[in-house]
Parts: sequence; C-alpha cells; structure tokens
Amino acid sequence: MTDQYDYIIIGSGIAGLSVALAAAQGGQRSLIITKSHLEESNTRYAQGGIAAAVAESDTTRSHEADTLVAGAGLCDKEAVSVLTGDAPARIAELIKLGVPFDREENGELELGREGAHSANRILHAGGDATGRYIEQTMAEAVRQSPLIERLEEHFATALLKDENGRVYGARLLAESAAEHEFEVYGRFVVLATGGAGQLYKYNTNPQVTTGDGIVLAWEAGAALADLEFYQFHPTALNLPGVPTFLISEAVRGDGAILRNANGDAFMYRYDPRLELASRDIVARAIASEMALTGQPVYLDATHLGEATLRHRFPSIYRYCEENGLDIAKQPIPVSPAAHYFMGGILTGQWGETTLPGLFACGEAACTGVHGANRLASNSLLEGLVFGQRIYDYTATGAVQPLQEYSNSGGFTLPALALSVESPEALTVAELPSLPALQALMWERAGLTRDREGMLEGLRQLEAWETALEGRVITTRAERELANLVTLGRLVMLAALTREESRGAHYRSDFPKARQEWQRRIVLTKANVSSQAEIHSALAGVRS
Repeated sequence: MTDQYDYIIIGSGIAGLSVALAAAQGGQRSLIITKSHLEESNTRYAQGGIAAAVAESDTTRSHEADTLVAGAGLCDKEAVSVLTGDAPARIAELIKLGVPFDREENGELELGREGAHSANRILHAGGDATGRYIEQTMAEAVRQSPLIERLEEHFATALLKDENGRVYGARLLAESAAEHEFEVYGRFVVLATGGAGQLYKYNTNPQVTTGDGIVLAWEAGAALADLEFYQFHPTALNLPGVPTFLISEAVRGDGAILRNANGDAFMYRYDPRLELASRDIVARAIASEMALTGQPVYLDATHLGEATLRHRFPSIYRYCEENGLDIAKQPIPVSPAAHYFMGGILTGQWGETTLPGLFACGEAACTGVHGANRLASNSLLEGLVFGQRIYDYTATGAVQPLQEYSNSGGFTLPALALSVESPEALTVAELPSLPALQALMWERAGLTRDREGMLEGLRQLEAWETALEGRVITTRAERELANLVTLGRLVMLAALTREESRGAHYRSDFPKARQEWQRRIVLTKANVSSQAEIHSALAGVRS
C-alpha cells in the first residue's frame, strides 16, 4: 500500500464512492476508509429512490422549485440549482455504470412521486431497494479499479493539519489492533461519513451512523451549520418488539392512506396535499393524532393489492410478513423516527469546507440544498452530485477553502450575546450510555422541542462530556459514543439558538416561523470555544 494518495476518502456510501470513481476516471489515486464493510452505509438502506428531472414532461426548474419550497426559506438557492441541474447527467452515469433502475414494459424509466414533488421524478431499483442496488454497483466498480485502495474496519480518530492549518491526512485505528494507530496522507481529504441517526432512540439508520466525520471536522476547527434540523421520517414501522424499520414515502406516493385508530383519514385537517405534504408536516400530524387517541396511527395500503405491493415494495412486504403483518390485508402501524441530518460540515458549492485541504459531501456535509427540511429522494442525489463536483474542483488546481459565509448563500455567524442564562451544571457527572443518550435526545431535541427541556438536556450532555474528558478510549463503541455526546450537545445548542419553528425544527414555545430567523446558524470553535464559554453562543443570530 502506498503512503501518499491524491484523495483520502473517509466513508463508503454514494458520496465517498462518487469521489473515488470520478478521481479514478481522471487517473488519480484514492484511499477509501470505512469503519465497517465497504457496502455498509446509509446508502445501502435507502428505499425511496433518487430524484431527477429525466422525464420529457419534467424540468430541472420544477425540481428546483419543489426543493426550495420544502426547505422552508433556508436553502442555498445556487446550491439547489447545481443539485437539480446536474441531476440528469449523474443519473445517466449511474445507468452507464450498470445500476438496474426499474423500467416500464416499453423500456422507459419507471418514475414515481413522493411528498412535496410536483411531478413523477423518483427513480427506483428493485422497487424499494434503490440504495442497495446503487451501493452494490458502485462498490463493485471501486473494487475493479486499480487506482482505488480500501481500508475496511478502520476508524479515523483525527485529521492531520500542517503548520498552515491545511488538512493533509488522517490518523487511523484498525479494528483488529486497538492499540495501533497509524497515519495516511493525501493531497485532499474528503469526509463522506454520513449522518448521525444513532443520536435518537427511534431512527431508521444503520448502527454505523454516529456522526464521526462531523465531529472529526469540528475538532479540527471546521465550521458546522444547520445542526438544529434533523428530519424525522413520518412512517417507520411501529410494532412492539420489532426494530424500527422504514416504510418508504413511496408507499404514500402510490396512494396509501394514513388513518387514525378509529380508521379515519386525517391528513385533510393538516395540509391540502394530504399524504404527500412535506415530511415535517406529516410527521407532526401523525404525532398529533397519536397524542389525541393515545393509540397508533396506521398506513393503509390494502387497496393497492398484493400483486402491486409485492412488486413495488418487496423489501417492505417481506419484512412486515416476517414479523406477522400482511400489508395486503392489514394496515401498517407507523410512527415518526429520526431519518436524515440536514446539518453537518459547512461547505460551498464544490464541497470545500472552511479548512484548506478538507472537503465534505453527502449527509455529513451541509451544502445548503436541503434548508430546513429535505425534499424526499434528494439525499442520494446530493451525494452523487457533490461527490463529482469535489473531483471537478480539485482537478482544476485552483483550490480555495470556503471563506465568505456572511455574504455567500445567506450564512450568518451567531452573535456572542448572553441573552440565555447559563444552565447550572449537574453535580453528578456519570458516564453516559448509548440508550440514555438516545432517550435524552428523543425527549429533549426530538420532534417537538422547548426551551426548558433543551436546557435540561444540555445540562446532562455537558455532564457526560465532563465525565468523558481525559478518559482513555480503547474501543470503537466508546469512540462512537463520545462523538455522539459531542454532536448531541452541538445539536442542542443550535436548537436552543433558533427561537422559531421552521421545517423540521419545531418549538412548542415558538410555534411560528419568524422573518428575523430566515438565516442559517453556523457554529465554529470561535463562537463555541470551550465548556466555560459555551453558553455565550446560545443567543444565536441577532439582527
């Protein structure tokens, strides 16, 4: 194995694989690092599909408009234009690579519709197994490339910076050698580590989603943005004793109806778009109905028929069947669950971060395309588009870090004002556990939030961080937990800062959107510099 690469890529979902394949096509060498196996990522579990205006009746402008509406006023418009404009070309490349997208009998691509889309533009593969087919196809291409090396079951513990602050590599720990750390070096380092679904008790993500790349960037000094916006998918399977399992939005796109415990359809009371309203609205509607009745909500797809359900949603049909539920005859009990992190490492339109040499893409990044609420099936697309753009940009040779975010894309740095009192520290700084952290985040920074609850949550998170300080961490599970505690604190800070409700961020004490908050919250070491000064960032953005 060589010790110098063009690209060090941490993460192996669609975003990281996109960078590696683009670089290989350009004759550049990459090293992909993943803490699990190559195919294990959020991409693999993506059911809904990938959005692109590939139909003759559709336009990229329409896709752009839908994305902006879903983002509730906080999208970076230029980034959205890039995302939707590049989408058809990136889809064509996936098809050329061999991704077997579903097709009609006449050979045309089969296109579905999901919530908040104004046209049928969702491509699927294997019905509800789109992510798995994309991941497998790209991973096989990676394995066939002599220009791409892989380190599986290796955990990145730190980024390396030179005396000028440029990121030039990473420190790694092999799963098989807990005491042996070593370093790898490259011209560019790309963080494509995915989201942080394991922050929450109920989530649709695999176990590997622990926010590692976001925390790596934070500890190295990069800026983070939009951390208060975690998307809760409206429909996760809610069966006692059965693990949380995503019920794709495409089921509602095909006509499934949400019903309360009395069997009544209820979405007409919340939004004229009914079951295809944006995810934040549907999720809160379901939560409201559950609170009113004290019983589950059901997604009724029985009228679609067994043949259609088996063809369109084979994975969902099989999983429910294995757990004693025949969705052709019985409605599916559902409830919201944490699904996608709109926040992450602040980047520009080429994946550049605020640190020279460091790039980010996919769910770990915050490009601004999702705003306050991601449009369905834009997540796989984002990783694909911005992974390619990182290579396109770095191949030019004229590379600069992201510097101007006060006048670029509407970014605003929070003011350091003490308008929120500092919560008192807990007297007992016990060690955290993952279940305790997940329960705290679900209760205090979940679907509905308020100031008092989040301040209490912040006290506990700070106590846990104190307990972890100076502790020798020897296992991957301990590192993941420490990362989740750090990220949980930052999510809580951002959510406390935004005193309004917008998109996926809903505060019962500030239930309306407010014009003065139509701006983004950026956290840096400069405004959240230490435990002693952390509360000075709670005031957030002020006009």
